[in-house]
Amino acid sequence: MPPQNGAPRTTLHHRTEILGLNACAIGSPSPPNSFTMAYSPELLSPAGNWDCARAAVAAGADAIFFGLPAFNARLRADNFTDADLPELMEFLHRHGVKGFVTMNTLIFTGELSAAEEQLRKVAAAGVDALIIQDLGLARMAREIAPQVELHASTQMTLTSPEGLHFVERLFPLERAVLARELSLKEIDRFGQPASTPLEVFVHGALCVAYSGQCLTSESLGQRSANRGECAQACRMPYELVVDGETQPLGEVRYLLSPQDLAAVDQIPGLIQAGVRSFKIEGRLKSPEYVAAVTRVYRKAIDAALGKPTPAITATDRYALEMTFSRGLTPGWLSGTNHPALTHGRFGKKRGPFLGTITEAQNGWIRIDPPPSQQVPPLKAGDGIVFDAGENRDLEQGAAIWKIENDRIIFHRTYSGINFDRIRPGVTLYKTSDPALQSEIRRFWQNAKLTPQKTAIHLTVTGCPGQPLTLLGRTAHAPRPFEVISSVPLQPASKHSLSAEILTRQLGRLGDTSFELKTLDLQLQGDCHLPVSELNRLRRELVAGLESEPATPAPTATSVTVHDLLPPAAANAAADASPHLAVLCRSLDQLDAALAGKVGTIYCDFEDPRRYKEAVARAAEAPASRIHLATPRILKPGETGYLKLIERAAPDGVLLRNLASLEHYRDRDDLEKTGDFSLNVANPITAKLLLEEARLSRLTISYDLNIGQVLDLLQGAPPSWFELTLHQHMPLFHMEHCVFCTFMSSGTSYKDCGRPCESHVVHLRDRVGQLHRLQADVGCRNTLFNGRAQTGARFFPALVAAGLRHFRLEFLDEDFAAAETTLQNYQGLLQGQLQPEDIALRVAASEKLGVTEGTLASVR
Repeated sequence: MPPQNGAPRTTLHHRTEILGLNACAIGSPSPPNSFTMAYSPELLSPAGNWDCARAAVAAGADAIFFGLPAFNARLRADNFTDADLPELMEFLHRHGVKGFVTMNTLIFTGELSAAEEQLRKVAAAGVDALIIQDLGLARMAREIAPQVELHASTQMTLTSPEGLHFVERLFPLERAVLARELSLKEIDRFGQPASTPLEVFVHGALCVAYSGQCLTSESLGQRSANRGECAQACRMPYELVVDGETQPLGEVRYLLSPQDLAAVDQIPGLIQAGVRSFKIEGRLKSPEYVAAVTRVYRKAIDAALGKPTPAITATDRYALEMTFSRGLTPGWLSGTNHPALTHGRFGKKRGPFLGTITEAQNGWIRIDPPPSQQVPPLKAGDGIVFDAGENRDLEQGAAIWKIENDRIIFHRTYSGINFDRIRPGVTLYKTSDPALQSEIRRFWQNAKLTPQKTAIHLTVTGCPGQPLTLLGRTAHAPRPFEVISSVPLQPASKHSLSAEILTRQLGRLGDTSFELKTLDLQLQGDCHLPVSELNRLRRELVAGLESEPATPAPTATSVTVHDLLPPAAANAAADASPHLAVLCRSLDQLDAALAGKVGTIYCDFEDPRRYKEAVARAAEAPASRIHLATPRILKPGETGYLKLIERAAPDGVLLRNLASLEHYRDRDDLEKTGDFSLNVANPITAKLLLEEARLSRLTISYDLNIGQVLDLLQGAPPSWFELTLHQHMPLFHMEHCVFCTFMSSGTSYKDCGRPCESHVVHLRDRVGQLHRLQADVGCRNTLFNGRAQTGARFFPALVAAGLRHFRLEFLDEDFAAAETTLQNYQGLLQGQLQPEDIALRVAASEKLGVTEGTLASVR
């Protein structure tokens, strides 16, 4: 626009930020002890139902995560239905809260079409993000619903920057949820900022096994944790059997049950480490739990950012412990301290410790509170439990009737307590606080949820003699809305239109659904316009924006699951002979495999320094090629283990995690096999991994039964796959070290004395079954099913489907036992033995029995 009346051109171009963390118009200094950030940390709360969603919003959550009936790792939660989605997302967005759908399970071949349908529904409902475990499903989400954010679930077992980099090769991510076993120092090694924004769990139940690496429920009960059906075997009692002798541990029976995570004190450190999102576990918990925990972490995050909020109090900590607790711990965030994580005395909710009984009579007790901690408040109606030590079946609990003269009194008739078993020395825990529960319930039920106002981004243009133009934009309107003054701008003699004046007048949005976010002032010259006209423009702008249709929800693309499947391939030639690979965990077993002229031998030793010797032995047997297994988990700074493998100069490698796929990606001189821990359950996942990691083969996931294995072999070339035909299923794979916690006085490998190197250890479960416990090079423990699993009965069907690569895994067999088992399966592959013969022979040689396990399960 040309200048008027020959006046020199002067342009006022001033962008004012009205709201947000960086209020440049206000220019206020950063508060003390705050962080200068390019983003606002997110508080992410769980919601298993509508009440939990409302509680999370009331308590200050920035986002919630929830599941639908399918493809959801918390199938026992109430969950939401497809019909709920539009209403739920409208409710959340109206209050400025995001909604993330969990599709955090493995997807079988026969479920791909149903998963595609769910992705389309999620996109149509305006869901903000998907939390996904299965790599194939993640690829589907990127292609079918690209406008929905993609968050890598903790079930993806992201434990190192290298593993994250590999996933980023496959598809872009908006969020990576890290494994719960990482410390603050290890999280910091992902970089600041990390290549993908990071999310960590800060509160709730801890899984003792690495998420995505637990096969316990699947192996023992055909209820897969990778499918949302965890049976919580970690919360059950076990006995410790060392060198064949049961160890007297007294009341310590819950050897695999960790305390709950509470990282409220670690929030500042996590923010400094670059963590973007703070996640609360608990989709199976009550709305009172959600509300109580969310509002405490809201305070903690706001305080860490320097906002004017009260500090975390003892009352807040009491609420965390009272709403649900097995004991609270910072978990792995503060570093390794095995005994602090798992004390072994109980596996269920306990609440705060009250003290020890000093006097007990028929109907009342006195207690001695612990000297080193604040005693929780006690009043009539509170629930308590008497710790029964070893006799958990005799545990008693009741509500307090009244408290008089330091005596805790119970109703003799209605409490149901057998006072003959209550005596001095028994410890006491507080299990419920009805008054606190009522207060929290009133808080979330009566909270006045104020709908979030829509931010307006305003651009102001014009010059003297011409109309003033307002161009308003919002995130929800498909296009900007323009209003023009009815009178022209006048040259200003005194008070020209400034950013301050326009912000004050145009920002008076009162009871409307809008608020002024930014004002971009582009007036030319010193201009004036009557206040009445500015007010009229503001009203016209609001009316126009309200009449604009909202931006439609993101729509799915036309891509289908069939576009992503690998091309069909013919089955292996009918005359191609099946190939048997053998995994050895000792030099004795290696010698048995070499004597049996096994073509492919995998070595998986606790001490990788012995790999060099294993390769040397194999070099003397030209019929065999030796492959070395990587650790199942690699954390930041642990790639040295991979270099140790390289220096041993093997023929190939068995790759067990995403970091090793990244490390060996360009090593085409090595034969590379992906192991079961990569969770390959469908053809799309298989295609992604084979192509990006340049693998020779993939081991089929142990979550598949025989029907699902056959579906996979029909959906992708059978030559891509190897199936484990015989093994002791690896149940738990844990950062938690049972050896250190219950067989030493140390806290980590630095001072535990390494009992894992000098003892044979088993855990005995409730039904008397022994399970072998072993430690790997990183001091991580694996508990193996004591009963061997055989797939011999399914061998003919697998061969008919085109599969030619099979595996036999040893555990603790000596040379003779390994030789016998190997000869049995060689006889099966060569047609000299029938499947029924194998079942009988294996059952006879296995000390603790045999099962068809996961392959035979029906789902």
